[in-house]
Amino acid sequence: MAISLAIMILLGLLANTLFTKFKMPGLLGMLIVGVMIGPYVLNWLDPSLLEVSTDFRQIALIIILLRAGLGISRDALNRVGSTAIKLSCIPGLMEGFTIAYISTKVFGFSFIEGGILGFIIAAVSPAVVVPQMLEYTEKRIGTNKAIPTLILAGASIDDVFAITIFTAFLGLYSGSHMNIGVQILKVPVSIILGIAIGLVIGLMFVKIFKKYHIRDTKKVLFILGAAILLTAVESVLKNTIEIAALLGVMAVGFIILEKSPAVAKRLAVKFNKIWIFAEILLFVLVGAQVNINVAFNAGLRGLVIIFVGLIARSLGVVLSTLGTDLNWKERLFCMISYTPKATVQAAIGAIPLSLGVKSGEVILAVAVLSILITAPLGAIGIKASAKRFLTVEGKDSL
Repeated sequence: MAISLAIMILLGLLANTLFTKFKMPGLLGMLIVGVMIGPYVLNWLDPSLLEVSTDFRQIALIIILLRAGLGISRDALNRVGSTAIKLSCIPGLMEGFTIAYISTKVFGFSFIEGGILGFIIAAVSPAVVVPQMLEYTEKRIGTNKAIPTLILAGASIDDVFAITIFTAFLGLYSGSHMNIGVQILKVPVSIILGIAIGLVIGLMFVKIFKKYHIRDTKKVLFILGAAILLTAVESVLKNTIEIAALLGVMAVGFIILEKSPAVAKRLAVKFNKIWIFAEILLFVLVGAQVNINVAFNAGLRGLVIIFVGLIARSLGVVLSTLGTDLNWKERLFCMISYTPKATVQAAIGAIPLSLGVKSGEVILAVAVLSILITAPLGAIGIKASAKRFLTVEGKDSL
């Protein structure tokens, strides 16, 4: 495993540097490295590393979400609150149910099979979106209208809806008496519980850090350990009660910024440094999950499904931003920011096949194809559109 980690670090850093030098998103280079050295192409990674890949990717995602929480101010969140809530559900629901219906025509699926596929594909990738929104927040790009915060908040909750409804459709397929409407109603409870637990943990840390002198590096480790445990609790309790643990992770950072802004700024710097390593782990390992041979099996019909779904999602973004002060360029940026798929599709794309769903192979193929198509195009699109469509706060234009 040590040799595999060394290969990942060296090639990941090299790819990140090269792509950044040529004005391309560094994550795209790391994804490509992952595909190439993964088990489906060169097969340079130790199988033991791939076995713990899910845990490594989860930890990396926790790191960037903690960093995101440390960068979200109450004022910015208040400005985008209602719009972020709409963005968190309307685009995803429109994409998921559109794909569910179109799949019955294109692949001859039942509506339940289509729903399974639809809500695998509907989840936007926080791994792709969050780092870029943090960069724009730091550079004050689009912050005059809190656009990065809007995307951060909406995209983080979007996954909760997608995974919950995916689970409901999977239950319906297996014969469980699940009501999708009831499952959707459970989502707000899951979100509230996750945020509440995160706020409590954050407040505990604020009190501890004020009472005891602890080095910032150790503070980071305490927070990271607690955040990992929070996600572990979600896994243990998922059959009893749903908790949106990743939102809780962001809430930990948010409340520390709210109560101890000076400490939060120092911790954010520390998390930025950890992210340099975590980013390589996340994107190279996501790439390693991508079986390009399986993706090709989806063919033209898979592309049709993906792009029709993205059109529905984009319409959902337009609906969600009606009545806001965003102009059409800024809305177009939001649409593009909501296109990348990666982490969720890599994590759950193979579940239907493993559980014996009749169309499981096709579902997996379309899920993998969605990563190959939308992750690079979305990352490039976000970078390019930010330059054209957003303004730097305090300046007329970029």
